[in-house]
Amino acid sequence: MSTEDYLPYHDDEWGYPVGDDRTLYEKLCLESFQSGLAWITVLRKRDAFRRAFHNFEPDAVAAMTSDDVERLLGDASIIRHRGKIESAINNARQTVALQESQSLAGFVWAYEPPASQLLASQSPESVALSKALKKKGFTWLGPTTVHAFMQAMGLINDHVDGCAFKVKADAARASFQRP
Repeated sequence: MSTEDYLPYHDDEWGYPVGDDRTLYEKLCLESFQSGLAWITVLRKRDAFRRAFHNFEPDAVAAMTSDDVERLLGDASIIRHRGKIESAINNARQTVALQESQSLAGFVWAYEPPASQLLASQSPESVALSKALKKKGFTWLGPTTVHAFMQAMGLINDHVDGCAFKVKADAARASFQRP
């Protein structure tokens, strides 16, 4: 996947640590929408998703209604899957509820593994985080989707050895203040 759309994401975003709840919620949603599809499909629609889901502000998305679901099902600029759209709204509500006691970032970073499991599609930590999110009421987040989320948000650095950005992501992780 060496397309012009993918390279900036890979080089400057994927595998770098994220600690703010809005961005983490966005990454959870986008990984859920990616389930069963190529990541490049979601990446190319990311701006449309941001418009459709109020820039992934959890409070705003949590306030969306069944009328919004129906409207989004007609929006060809995003992936029109009822279950995934409803899940994004549900997960915003769960994020807001979680924030009453702790940040989404604090919750997620508690599942940081001791070392990356390179090229895995899931890990013991992604299984545990998936179960913990489901216990909190989150949906559409199985262990494989959660592992992809963990890669995307820098909880693990799965840049392969020899990738010029592995060292850069490791340096960002080393200086990152865990929530």
